[in-house]
Amino acid sequence: MHFYSNGKLLLTGEYLVLEGAKALAIPTKFGQDLEVISIKEPQLIWGSFDLNGNCWFEAIFELPKLRLISATFDSDVDGNSDKIAETLLEILSEAKKLNPDFLNSNAGFLVKTTLTFPRNWGLGSSSTLINSIASWAKVDAFQLLWNSFKGSGYDIACAQNNSPIFYQLSYKKPLVERVDFNPNFKENLFFVHLNQKQDSKKGIAKFREKKENISQQIHDISMISDGFLQAKSLLDFEKLMIEHEKIISAIIQQKPVKSELFPDYFGEIKSLGAWGGDFVLATGNEKSISYFKNKGFETILGFEKMIL
Repeated sequence: MHFYSNGKLLLTGEYLVLEGAKALAIPTKFGQDLEVISIKEPQLIWGSFDLNGNCWFEAIFELPKLRLISATFDSDVDGNSDKIAETLLEILSEAKKLNPDFLNSNAGFLVKTTLTFPRNWGLGSSSTLINSIASWAKVDAFQLLWNSFKGSGYDIACAQNNSPIFYQLSYKKPLVERVDFNPNFKENLFFVHLNQKQDSKKGIAKFREKKENISQQIHDISMISDGFLQAKSLLDFEKLMIEHEKIISAIIQQKPVKSELFPDYFGEIKSLGAWGGDFVLATGNEKSISYFKNKGFETILGFEKMIL
């Protein structure tokens, strides 16, 4: 069995998508494969591989009890093998609760996951995994996400769709609308990686702490999401980026990324997802790449290279 899930970027609606704002989200050309092979031994043997084919995490679970036997991890950067194994065990256990027949066999499985993007890019190593496990277990991926993690679910919607989408939570139900986001100024849009991975769980927790009455801001961000789709010129698009940054900055009491890191940049810059890491969206031209590289940011992808 083979499953594949798309990575994700949230162009608009960060944080407020949790409260019902309409967000513009895009699946990426990068994602994660999950392969499942049946074996005779009553074990689940798991191997996670990076972009270069290196195994960075291994675990063995006893079946059908789903008991962790062993786990190894090649680095302590993102935690340790026990922590990662516990997270994986939680996802698999929740999938089993949703479908008791899942992994309920006397035989076993050899599972291999492979990312098609570097692990620090923050394009959805967790969401792509959850979506593919849900497909394998024949359960609802949104329910699996909410039972095992927190989050709006926009990343699951991106994993499942091959075009940009509007995503909104209405009465805790995901509304997904496929849209055509193909601006005539797309050669002026760049995605720049900030050389650090942001923990979205921590970002969400901080946002929850600061929450006040934000119904007007939710409405305004929803309108900006519509505006992103309708913008006919780069100038109109940039005005919307600036307005979006102002609204979120005021809510989370954090400086926009442009004033924080790139005050002398000639274009506009917008955070994507939890502020403080992963990718940002920049407007610019052929000079943009050398600008960011001179600042020490080597990973710059154009619109066509990133968006599915």
